[in-house]
Amino acid sequence: MHELRKRGLTVENQKPITVKYDGIVVGEYVVDVLVGDEVLVEVKAVKAIDDIHVAQCMNYLKATRLKLCLLINFGTPKVSVKRIVNNL
Repeated sequence: MHELRKRGLTVENQKPITVKYDGIVVGEYVVDVLVGDEVLVEVKAVKAIDDIHVAQCMNYLKATRLKLCLLINFGTPKVSVKRIVNNL
C-alpha cells in the first residue's frame, strides 16, 4: 500500500462494496485493495489458487463493474499473480 501511494496512486484497503438490485441492498463485500478506482487486488496466503478464489474475484468485478482484479498469493515459496478480467 505504501509503495503504491509513493508512486502517486490512490489506494484503499478493506474497501466495502454494496451490491444493489432494484435499489435494494442485496449483499456486501469487502475488497482487500482498490487501486485508483480501477483495479481490485485480492490477497491470499494459500497453498494453491482455487476456482473459489477466482469466482470471488469475478463476483467483486461484477459488483463493481470494474474490469481487472489481480489475485496475489503469498502462500507459496514464489509469489504468484493471476489476472482476472471481467469482459463486462
